[in-house]
Amino acid sequence: MDLTEIKPLVDHKNYHIETEEIMCQGHLACPGCGAAIAMRHALKVFGRRTIMTIPACCWAVIDGPFPYSAVGIPLLHVAFETAPISASGIRAGLDAQGIEDVNVVAWAGDGGTFDIGFGALSAAAERNEDIIYVCYDNEAYMNTGIQRSSATPWGAWTTTTPTNYPKAEPKKDIIAIMAAHRIPYAATATIAYPEDMKRKFEKARDAEGMRFIHIFSPCPPGHKSMESNSIKISRLAVKSRTFPLYEVENGETYRLNIDPEPVPVERYLELQGRFRHLDEDARRQIQENVDKEWERLMKRIKDSER
Repeated sequence: MDLTEIKPLVDHKNYHIETEEIMCQGHLACPGCGAAIAMRHALKVFGRRTIMTIPACCWAVIDGPFPYSAVGIPLLHVAFETAPISASGIRAGLDAQGIEDVNVVAWAGDGGTFDIGFGALSAAAERNEDIIYVCYDNEAYMNTGIQRSSATPWGAWTTTTPTNYPKAEPKKDIIAIMAAHRIPYAATATIAYPEDMKRKFEKARDAEGMRFIHIFSPCPPGHKSMESNSIKISRLAVKSRTFPLYEVENGETYRLNIDPEPVPVERYLELQGRFRHLDEDARRQIQENVDKEWERLMKRIKDSER
């Protein structure tokens, strides 16, 4: 990582990742899976005093077949739409027993977060349930055959938005939606900036109420990318401003965490076959869309500073 190109809010010289490995070897993730890397970092922060719910998603497979499990902590596999309400029930049960030192984490993909589980997620946020919700976003239903979700970006290929009819709608702004619930903490993160992701996991762990972390998670099969490029793609998502790294507290205070020297969106697109069908006009439109969303985010940040 070229740290000279970003403006960090952490001390990289003193940054370290905890050495204890909670996630086990032998998981079933594809090579280069961003969701597997994110889980490894998350468990190092949340620790063994953690209970997790995972709905139908890639991680329901990655964890391994019963009776094996790769996460190394108590884990409950639940229905597609029920990760947040199952986590809420676990939290209520722990509270009833006076057990306060256990983190309860719902870990779900974009399909179970943006779409199928959105109603339950919104309800949990409205009630300000004392849980941590982590969405690893690979921008499609990858586990069931690479179908489009509302997290799929405009113009992208999926098996249900083929090259002749690519995704025609913009990606849902899930952080803005969660911020509108005025939950204590919401943030974006990527595996390319582990120090930023670690700090946000720590902040979520130490807070109370509903906490939401949105992780951009490259998927080599679904994105038609090289396994060795997952970190590079994650970094370019940030540097091209396609996936900004920021956090929102109490739905009001927006804070940009990394402000990179911008690079053209084309550098991000060219590493992924799911965008290969796009002509020059479409790529120009994506750049314009990214610029517009960045300006909108900057306005939110400035407004929150007043």
